[in-house]
Amino acid sequence: MKYLPLVLANLGRHKRRTALTVVSVALALFLFASLRTVVTTIDATARWGGARRLVTTNATGIVFPLPLAYANRLEAVPGVQAVTWANWFGGRYGDGKRFFANFAVDAESYLAMYPEIQLPPDQRTAWLQDKSSAVVGARLLDVFGWRLGQNVTLQGTIFPGDWTFTIRGVYTPSDAVINDDMLLFHHALLDERIGRAGIAGWYVLEIDDPDHAASVAKAVDDLFRNSTAPTKTGTEQAFNASFATMWGNVSLLMGTIGMAVVFAILLVTANAMMMSARERTGEVAVLKTIGFGDGAVFGLVMLESGVITLSGALVGLGGAKLLYKGTNFNAAGFLPGFDVTTGTLLLGGAIALFLMVASGLVPAVRAARQPVIQALRRVE
Repeated sequence: MKYLPLVLANLGRHKRRTALTVVSVALALFLFASLRTVVTTIDATARWGGARRLVTTNATGIVFPLPLAYANRLEAVPGVQAVTWANWFGGRYGDGKRFFANFAVDAESYLAMYPEIQLPPDQRTAWLQDKSSAVVGARLLDVFGWRLGQNVTLQGTIFPGDWTFTIRGVYTPSDAVINDDMLLFHHALLDERIGRAGIAGWYVLEIDDPDHAASVAKAVDDLFRNSTAPTKTGTEQAFNASFATMWGNVSLLMGTIGMAVVFAILLVTANAMMMSARERTGEVAVLKTIGFGDGAVFGLVMLESGVITLSGALVGLGGAKLLYKGTNFNAAGFLPGFDVTTGTLLLGGAIALFLMVASGLVPAVRAARQPVIQALRRVE
């Protein structure tokens, strides 16, 4: 690294060009990290699910409800230890521009089924005792400025009307994959307001052994096969994965865009290095004249390329990590747990090394091989 001051001096000769090249690399790797994090977040959501939890929906489709009376029959299925249920509510708050999920759930059994949804004991008790209340994720307090004990009104879409809830609890998820911007309220209130319809959107079953998941799922579906509302039961992981497939082949799309951006920046960086090398042909000849060997000249040019690309990588990848972590970004609830992973950072670093080699190799080889006499005779 004894030649680093010389390298920095050369890069400082055209400060604007150097700065723009570093910014280009940083932007490319920032976009790469962002696009790849979309993919890793979706993959993490698709893989998430309790090993002992099954989800039962209407076999026709999740938008079709199931009778609430199924709950007792599901509890009687061998291997099922607990049952809870929920309904997608689809309410909007204010102007509706900020989407967030809201569900009607069987409060006590739902909290027991999902210990990942953590509530302070006093808030848990307050919610269970107040049928007209709700619990919300901590993020919603920041987004809307809500506070504990405040009344909030949602405009129903699937279930029309104004629905007012008192915030009795603020939960924090123990797993980042779980949204921290949901609103949960009592299913009993929904059932009462819509005229005791006795419907559930889906059921969640806790089973005694993950190895029995297939047999329990088959037993459940066989139980209701000839009913007016047949069921489809699978693991919670498969249920979550089905939603991930709605995004289509995101991995291919994001990967293609990311690589296209990186390739474009490779051309920019290579062009900058070629220009820098051509401008200093005479200086290279002088360096060789005073004793710098071909290997030393080669190393100097490659080191310049390394300073540019690795500086850009540090800014781009580090900026993506700090930005998304600091802002707690989750794409309005569509990408919970959005965070640049270590794997993405390592892959981005590898891409930066590739950029360094690919953009610096040709000018470095030319500089190392160029005869001194020919370089000194070059006409400007």
